[in-house]
This record gives sequence, C-alpha cells and structure tokens, in this order.
Amino acid sequence: MNHVRRIYGVDFSGAARAGRKIWIAAGVIEGESLRIEECVRGEDLPGSARDRSQCLTALREFIRVSGESIFGLDFPLGLPRDVLQQLTWEDFARSFADGYATPQQFRQACFVAAHGRELKRATDVESKTPFSPYNLRLYRQTYFGLRDVIGPLVEDRSACVLPMQRARSGWPWLIEICPASTLKRLKLYVAYKGKTGDHRVARLGIVRSIQRRESLKLSVAVRSVVVGDPEGDALDSVIAALATFHAVHASHAALKRDAAYGIEGYVYT
Repeated sequence: MNHVRRIYGVDFSGAARAGRKIWIAAGVIEGESLRIEECVRGEDLPGSARDRSQCLTALREFIRVSGESIFGLDFPLGLPRDVLQQLTWEDFARSFADGYATPQQFRQACFVAAHGRELKRATDVESKTPFSPYNLRLYRQTYFGLRDVIGPLVEDRSACVLPMQRARSGWPWLIEICPASTLKRLKLYVAYKGKTGDHRVARLGIVRSIQRRESLKLSVAVRSVVVGDPEGDALDSVIAALATFHAVHASHAALKRDAAYGIEGYVYT
C-alpha cells in the first residue's frame, strides 16, 4: 500500500443530522509522517448538508472520485459469520439495501439469525472494539454505512473494500477502523468526550502524545478544531486517519485475506 499518498479518517454517524456529526480528517503522507491538512464536518463536503441522506450521498461521491486514496471508516463493514448465513461478503454488501427496510428490521434480523445472541466478529474480539455490529448503540451506524456508502460503491465497482476485496491500483480503498481500539493499543484511552476543562485537557494530551509518538503533524488551526470539539468526533477522525496511516505502512495479516477476515471484515488499529 506504500504508493497511496492521500489518507482520510472518517468519524461516521447514522444520526438524522449526520452532517453535523460526521467529521473527515484529510492527510497526506510525507516520508514516514502523516500531515493532517484539514478536519471538516460532513456537511462541509461538496453537495452535502446536515440531512443524513444528502450528507451520505455526498460522502459516497467524495469517495468515488478520490482516486488513489485510502479511507478509514469507523463503522462495521461486515457482520459475524453466523449472521451472514453463508453469503459471501460481496453478495452481502450488494444485497444489503434490499434486505432490510429499516435499521430496526436489520437489528431484529441479526438477532434472529444469531438465535437471540449479540455476537461479535473475530476482529472485534482481537481489537477490543466496544460493541457488536448490531448492538443498540451501533446498529444505526452499521445500517446506514452499509446501505448508503458501502453497498452502492461495491455495486458499481467504484472502490475496493479491504481485506474482503482485492486492492486495485488507481481505485479508492476503504478499511474499517475503530478510534477506541487505536487509543487502547496506544495506551491513550481516557475520557475525552465532554465539555469540561478536564475533557479538553484530555483531548489536548492525546493530540500531543500522538504528535510526539506517532509522527503526526497538525497545524495550529487543525489542532484548535480538534481540541475544541467537545463531542470528540473531530479527534476521532484524526485518530481514524492515524490508524489508516498505520495500515498503509504495516504488512498486515488482514491483507493476506484470512478466511474469517475476508467474510466478516477486519478492524485496522
């Protein structure tokens, strides 16, 4: 993946006003460093808005025309194998929109297929993600991410989703990341989402640590945006970009198309 030069970290949301909740950190690789050039809300993308449908359409189109870039997306790109019920990942992605009319129907179908259990994927266990893909706190992100972003891009062959598909030169590549898992790996997982002075200090501490330890470059303006966002979503997008940068440089097991990862997906940390 070393020929990739453009990196995007996307903190995703399935909320009705997703354009205010989604953040995108855009970066460029400079030798062994990642420089974040900007960090913007989803509503700031070309043709976007606060409305979820319009924002996700804009995000999808932004990915479609991005060329040799790689996007780290913080929603599940697959489901536990027992829930998929023998579907290949590509068949699952292509048919997702037709299979579930609502997020609630999607969640209920997952529980039926899993015999009432809330299952995690192999990668969720390994990377210590907080939730199952159809957990109450995550299922809307999973649903809208798969329905409105991943499915259409797979259907019209506009992007490669790794490691479930083969990487193709000249195409945008999409991977799954989890900011919480990356912070746990870096031993920087502290409470940073909130409006108090302590929360702001925690965000600043995380930013300074990853700048110092992880070869991350932020301008004063970008750092101000990231530290100043009390919900922590801007910071999550930067962490997503950092995890994506790690994936570009790592010789990752997931790229070898392990059987489980090729069906369920893989979280890059």
